Amino acid sequence: MARFEPMTGRYIFLTVQGIEYRIYYEESGKGIPIICQHAGGSQTLEWRFMLNDPEIVSKYHVISADLPYHGKSLPPESEEWWKQEYKLTKSFFIDFQLELSRALGLERPIYLGQNSAGFLALDLALERPDDFRAVIGVNTAIKAGMATLEKYYHPYIGNDYKRATALYFCAPFSPEKLRRADSWCAMLCAPPVTKGDLNYYFREHDLTGQTKKIDTSRCAVYLLTGEYDPTSSIEDTIALAKEIKGAKFTPMKGLSHCGMGENPPLFKTYLMPILDEISSKSTKKKS
Repeated sequence: MARFEPMTGRYIFLTVQGIEYRIYYEESGKGIPIICQHAGGSQTLEWRFMLNDPEIVSKYHVISADLPYHGKSLPPESEEWWKQEYKLTKSFFIDFQLELSRALGLERPIYLGQNSAGFLALDLALERPDDFRAVIGVNTAIKAGMATLEKYYHPYIGNDYKRATALYFCAPFSPEKLRRADSWCAMLCAPPVTKGDLNYYFREHDLTGQTKKIDTSRCAVYLLTGEYDPTSSIEDTIALAKEIKGAKFTPMKGLSHCGMGENPPLFKTYLMPILDEISSKSTKKKS
């Protein structure tokens, strides 16, 4: 007998900054909405375990969408996109989340993202605190370290380099089949798109001198960082949390850069207490 997953996938048309995009998204469950944003150079596959987790989807409405140029979301048909270089900007990244939430009729969803999408959690908390009840930033930072955007886009570098890098970003004790699957996802993104995503990651996200302006009474901030993550250390995230009054930080032992993909059961043990706390606070406000 055939087996089916509970999540469903479909397309929605979103107009972001004056351009219409045909966006693929997946959703599952009912309850408080959670927008799960995939990282740069990735797609909704990143969140497949969360979308199919019976406990999570029994309490929460989980949504994950492919950004334009990623996964099943093609570049915009109305634009001659091949004549310009793709670059992910902070303003577009923010506006995309707002338009997705509006189009789906979500009421102050939770935002959850890791790596570059984790960076966006802080930008949303700072710039759009009233549109989200809480943000959860996984492996995030005030700003990224120095690197060249050509790291993933060079004539001498093939997709095997991205696979090897993705394996390096996984914790050494995570199941190999999941680490390999995670590295496969990294290979699926077109090289110029991976490079373009790094424009936001390395150039446009910088909260230096801005973190103290984040008001957690309007939008709660939760931070998670894996102990093996090579991009954001536990110490760096502790320092970040101290700069944001009311922010809560939990170190994730046994995890690295891609916790939700490399070891979903372990990642869930860190995520669920946060989701339940947000849910409890939301229930109290209604009563």
